[in-house]
Order: sequence, then C-alpha cells, then structure tokens
Amino acid sequence: MSPISPALHYQAYQAVADLTTPMRSMARFFAPWLHHSLFWFPESRWLRKAAGACEVLALAGLTHDRPPFGIDSVETESGRIAVVEEAVVSTPFCTLQRFRKLRDDGAVEPKVLLVAPASGHFATLLSGTVQTLLRDHDVYVTDWHNVRDIPLSAGAFDLDAFIEHIIGFVDWLGPHTHLVAVCQPTVPTLAAVAVMAEEGHPHQPRSMTLMAGPIDCRINPTEVNRLATDKPIEWFEKNLIGVVPLRYKGAMRKVYPGYLQISAFMSMNLDRHKAQFKVMYENYATGNTEKANGIKAFYDEYLAMMDLPAEFYLQTVRSVFQEYHLPRGIMTYRGRPVRPELIRRTALFTVEGERDDICSIGQTLAAHDLCSKLAPYRKQHHLQAGVGHYGVFNGKRWDRQIYPRLRDFIHAFDE
Repeated sequence: MSPISPALHYQAYQAVADLTTPMRSMARFFAPWLHHSLFWFPESRWLRKAAGACEVLALAGLTHDRPPFGIDSVETESGRIAVVEEAVVSTPFCTLQRFRKLRDDGAVEPKVLLVAPASGHFATLLSGTVQTLLRDHDVYVTDWHNVRDIPLSAGAFDLDAFIEHIIGFVDWLGPHTHLVAVCQPTVPTLAAVAVMAEEGHPHQPRSMTLMAGPIDCRINPTEVNRLATDKPIEWFEKNLIGVVPLRYKGAMRKVYPGYLQISAFMSMNLDRHKAQFKVMYENYATGNTEKANGIKAFYDEYLAMMDLPAEFYLQTVRSVFQEYHLPRGIMTYRGRPVRPELIRRTALFTVEGERDDICSIGQTLAAHDLCSKLAPYRKQHHLQAGVGHYGVFNGKRWDRQIYPRLRDFIHAFDE
C-alpha cells in the first residue's frame, strides 16, 4: 500500500520537481557555454567532463511540453522539398497536424493519417516515421494534447472518444485516405474502420496499416501483458491514478501521470538506460560529441511525457490487456458491438517485429482473422527480422525494408 493517498501522488511529485528545477535549469544554461569554451581550449578534458556532467544533469527529469517535430524539408525523387507543419483541425484533446510539402508541380499523393499512440509520449516520438512517409505521401498526424492542460469543462476522454476522433478526422480528410496506426491505437483504429464499414460511411479508408499493436494479447504474452493481468483493474485505479494539481488548466482531472508512466517504461530496461547515460557522459568527456548528441536527442524526446485521462487508461487496460474485448467479439462503441467482419472495402496491412518485447509475434497478425470477410488479396503481413518494438516504425530497417512494402501497399489501393 502506498504511504500517501493516491490523490496526493501528483502533488508530491510536483513538489520534488519544483525543488530540482533550478538545478536542472542551471545545467541547461551552462552546458552550451562549456561546449563553446572548448573552441578556445580544445584539449581541456576538465571542460569536456564538466559539459558532459551538465548534459546528464539537465536530462535528470521530465518535461511535460511537446517537443517540436523538427521537420522542415524532405528528400524526394525530385529533390529536396520544403515542408510546413499546419494545424488543420483541432478539438480540446487533439490537433490534426498536416505536413504540407511546398511544391509547385501539382502532384497529388495518397493521403496518410498517422494515428499516434496516446500512451504517454507525445506524437513527436514518431518524427522519424513522419519524415519517411513524407517522401511519397501527403501526411497528417494525430497530435494528442497533454490532458493536464485540458480543463474539466472539456469533458471526459475515453476509448470511445478516441475512436470518435479517428472517424471524425477520416471524415474531414474525405475519400482516398489511408490509415497507419502504431502500437496502442491499432485497436481503436481497427474499431473505427469497423464502425465506418457497418454504417456504410462514404469515406471508408482505402487501407489501414497496423504496426506492432496489441490486437490480441492472448497470443505469445509478453512481460508487459503479464504485468497488466497480474493485478485487478481496481489495483490500477487505486495505485496509478492521480489528480492534476491546481496550478494547471486541467486541475482536479483524474489522470495516469506521465512521471509514473516513464518510471514503468524505464524500469523494464533500467540497466540499458543507465548504461546509455554513462556512454553519453563518457563520449562528451572524450570529445565524441556526435555520438553523445545522438543519445541526448533520443532522451530529450523520450523524457517528454504527457498525462493520460484516467478513464481512457483504465478502459484500455481492462478491455485490451485484461479482457481482450476486440478478439473475443465483445468490444463496443457507443453501446453497440464493434464488428470487424463487416470490413470489406479497407485493405489491411500488418507489421510485426521479430524481437518486439511489447507486442510479440502474432498479436497484430490476429487482425487478419478478425477481418474475416475481407478478400485475401486485400490482406498482407510483414514480419521484420532483427527489430524490436521501436525498430518497427523507426530506424534503418523501417526506412529501408518496412517502408518500401508499406508504400507499395498504400499505392496499390489508392485508385
């Protein structure tokens, strides 16, 4: 049992964060100054060590603000093209961001809606995914907002609301839209397409790609799956749900706080994370700033966390990871059954990673059995050798081996 009330968890965390912020701010201030000083004293090992220590200290805490996507251009077959990020649709909980290529050749490319996870990290974690998709597509991304900045007057946000957002964005984008969902949103994405199929919606997506997602967690359970089933849902509600402090716009909203999420993420591979921080420091100390900056860039993104609505988090744990509503055929949307077997027009592509320790082999592939009435030629699956969870949608194998298959699949069903 926790020594303090769960309602006070967040307040205790905020107090500690406030106390350590000045120290981390000073480290962020001095790190660039020390790096610049190396221009005059390039052989000073003391300066390099001091700069490395400041960089490590600056990362010793979370940020709760969305980092930038940082995409201002993309390399295409016709050369490098400038890119502008635009907010095209917004709700209290999400902004649909478009990455518009500034081109004058009149080319029309397939519209891709990239459904980012609402699982703690900001959508910017998919910057590399967006950058690659932009080569051949008109890309839109669900940029979920940090719920601690959303007032209670905006209402609740649960799994039904997530599905509703997907349907609404597809409806706004119109026909010829292709969905790409990464990890957690594969379940609501499949549900959204099923609902649109049952309604005979005129803007049913041309295709949906489900990447490394927990469609059926009964298959080859991972440690993440076992953690979700070891305790009843009441334990999660009692121990993991906090209340947003009064200082924020979302004051008094019940949430699964970002600091608890990152603690869970890092504890799964704690030794690896500690080793990475050590490697970063050592590389700064020895002057290998390029490698050190690469590690720092990763953790700048990885340690940017948002709070999740309590109702959305608890419903997802229960229905996806504990009771398997979708594969058992008992999932509902606004009180009516979700029926994937009614999907006939939206082609399905699933992608899994051989070494994925979050969504193991077979969990995403299960979508093919659920879409039982979809013609075989409208289904494809790809198992990528040698990649873990993150490598399915980022990195060299994503860029060189997975993406070409995804691109060809989308273009094949764009007509």
